[in-house]
Amino acid sequence: MPFLLTDGCSPPERLQDAEPEGLSPGQGFPVGSTVSYVCRPGYMKIFGKPATRTCGEDLQWSPTERFCTERKCNHPGELEHGFITVGDLTFGSKATFSCQRGFRLIGTSEISCVVKNKGVDWDKDLPFCERIPCGPPPDIPHGHYTAAANYVYETAVTYTCDQVPKGSDPFSLIGSATIFCTSDENLNGIWSEPLPQCKVVKCDNPKVENGKKVSGFGSSYSYRDSVRFQCDPGFFLIGSDIITCGEDNTWSPPKPTCERISEDGCGAPKITAGTVIPAESVYRRGESVQIKCIAGCTFPDGTGEVTTTCQGLDKWSYLENCTCGPVSSGFTPHIDFGRVIDGQKPSYSVGDFIKIECYAGYTLHGEAQIQYVGENHWVPGVPTCQLSAYVIAIICVIVAVVVFLAAFWAYKKFFSQNGKRDSTPCTAEYKICKA
Repeated sequence: MPFLLTDGCSPPERLQDAEPEGLSPGQGFPVGSTVSYVCRPGYMKIFGKPATRTCGEDLQWSPTERFCTERKCNHPGELEHGFITVGDLTFGSKATFSCQRGFRLIGTSEISCVVKNKGVDWDKDLPFCERIPCGPPPDIPHGHYTAAANYVYETAVTYTCDQVPKGSDPFSLIGSATIFCTSDENLNGIWSEPLPQCKVVKCDNPKVENGKKVSGFGSSYSYRDSVRFQCDPGFFLIGSDIITCGEDNTWSPPKPTCERISEDGCGAPKITAGTVIPAESVYRRGESVQIKCIAGCTFPDGTGEVTTTCQGLDKWSYLENCTCGPVSSGFTPHIDFGRVIDGQKPSYSVGDFIKIECYAGYTLHGEAQIQYVGENHWVPGVPTCQLSAYVIAIICVIVAVVVFLAAFWAYKKFFSQNGKRDSTPCTAEYKICKA
C-alpha cells in the first residue's frame, strides 16, 4: 500500500502579533530550517527575544515564545472639568470620557488606540467639557431681572417688579423670585422654575359677623397679607382663623364664620400657649377635652395638661391660660442686611405676624411674612438676605482690578530698582583695578 513520506514541516503559521517573512511559493521546510518573523502592525519587537522559529525533528515548529508586544499610545492627557478612564494604553485599548456635573461633553465619548503612520495613535481628536449654557432668561411684563455676563449652569437670576407712580397700586411678584440655570436629562440648559409674574393683587377688607380681627389690621390688602379672626363671646368659629390674600384676589382659605353657641354647647376653649385635644369648633354639654401646654409652659398649678368639661352656655369646668418662661415672649429677629417693615412690636404673642424685606442689592431667601409660634420660634422660619448675583459680580471685578494693579506696581518697582543698580557709577574697587 503506498504511503506519503513527509521529510519537513508544514509552512509556518501566521501569529496574532507576527507573521513569517521572506517565504517563497512552494518552499519546503526540512528539519532544522529556520524562519524569521516580523511584527505585525500595532506591535513591536521585544528587545533580546529572537524572532525566529525552527522546524524540529518531530516536524513541528519550535514552541513560540512571544517576541512581539503591543505598541502603546501616549496618555490622552487631562480633561479639564472631566474624567478619563483608560486601560494600559496598548494597541487596541480604549479611553472613555465624561464630564463633571454642570458640564457636557463636546466631541466623542470614546477613542481607540489604532495603527497610524507606521506606529499607533488615537483614532479621534480629544473632546472637551463645556459648561452647560442656558439661554437668556425671558422677560416678564412689569418686571425685570438681575443681568449676568453669561448664563451657564448654576447661574441665578432674581426677578423684581417694576416701581409704579406714587398713588398707584403696586405690583406683587407671584411665584419664585429666583431661578437657576440647570439641565435636563439630555444635558440641555433649562431654567429651574416657571417664570414669576408681576400683577396687581387686591383683596377686599374681610369682615366676619359676630367676630373681630386680632391681627392684620389694615384698610387694603395685597398678595400674601394675612388676617387673624376671633369670635365674640357666645359664638364659635367655623373655618380657619387665619386667612391669606391669594394671587387671584381672593382670601385663602375662605373667610370663617362665627356661629352662636347653643345653651347646651361650648365653643373651643381659647387657651394661650396650649393645644386642645380633640380639636373641634363646638362641643356638647358634658363633653370633655384635654388641654396641653406647649413646651416650656405650664398651668398656674404647675401641671402641663388638664382635662376640662363643657357645662353648657359656653362655660368650661376649668379654663386657665398656660404661663411660660421669659422665652415665651418673642423678640424681633435680627435680619442681616434686612429689616422688619410691618408688625414689629417690643414683644410678640403666639399668632403675631411680621413682614421682612432686604436692603438694596440683597435678595430675600425664604418667606417675607412669618408667624410667631412661641418659644421665640417663627414659621416657616426667619428668612435671610444674601447678596444679589449682580453685586457679587461687581465685587469680583473690583477685587480682580485691585490685584492686577498691585501686581503691576510690584513688577514696576522691582525692575526700576534693578535698573538703578545696573547704572550706578563705578565703585572704589573698580577704580583701583583700573588704575
